[in-house]
Amino acid sequence: MRHRVNTRKLGRTGAHRVSMFRNMVSSLIEHEKLETTHEKARLVGRLAERMITLGKRGDLHARRQALRVVRGREVQAKLFGELAERFAGRTGGYTRVLRTRRRHGDAAEMSIVALLEPSAAPAAEKGEKGGRKKKTAAKKAGTKKAAGAKAEGKAGAKKSARKKKSAKSDEA
Repeated sequence: MRHRVNTRKLGRTGAHRVSMFRNMVSSLIEHEKLETTHEKARLVGRLAERMITLGKRGDLHARRQALRVVRGREVQAKLFGELAERFAGRTGGYTRVLRTRRRHGDAAEMSIVALLEPSAAPAAEKGEKGGRKKKTAAKKAGTKKAAGAKAEGKAGAKKSARKKKSAKSDEA
């Protein structure tokens, strides 16, 4: 049983684990994509999401907290500048973890952790919640038409079958 066990140790000491995650989060923010084992990818994604949330807050305390994890002034500038603007309209879910392959040699499950693209972020300027309802209403109308066409198709098939039978009986 894993009662009151909060962290994944990943076969490393605490200092090594913290250092590894700091490096990985910094690389993820810098390059926006990172390939690693699936367990590490899940943990790095969570930590990166926290850093992006701090970047969106943008105050002095958030900067100091992020500097404890993120290495490099350029990476910090990107976090509090470009990424904060990109994800301003999103309330979470800034990263994606995709399983890719099994590593040759030890068959470890590999994954790619990637930041979402700007196009995947919802539009903050739109401000309309009714846009989705219009689409579903249009879909429903489309499905009713499709259902009518199916029924028409079945009826038409029955009529053509009757015509064929009557044509055969006329020939005989």
